[in-house]
Amino acid sequence: MFYFYVIKSKKDNQLYFGYTSDLKNRFKEHNSGQTKSTKNRRPFILVYYEGYLSKRDAMQREYQIKRRAKTLISLKKRIKNSLSEGVLASSHEN
Repeated sequence: MFYFYVIKSKKDNQLYFGYTSDLKNRFKEHNSGQTKSTKNRRPFILVYYEGYLSKRDAMQREYQIKRRAKTLISLKKRIKNSLSEGVLASSHEN
């Protein structure tokens, strides 16, 4: 199984999109600073993911989200409650 995922930085509320075959491990890598592109934006919360049987499908989904503004806007509308829940959860943890 392959996954397209969205994580949100608790530090700056920015979103990061990626794909992986091991979602649990990849999330740990992001939060432990092992991922160069996100290590300065830790910690993260997982706000969304999609599962695919094909690696290529997961890669194409990531590409769509990163390159097509309308696709990203549509996704944000679909998961708006999850995005705001993450903000609420992180503000209640402090």
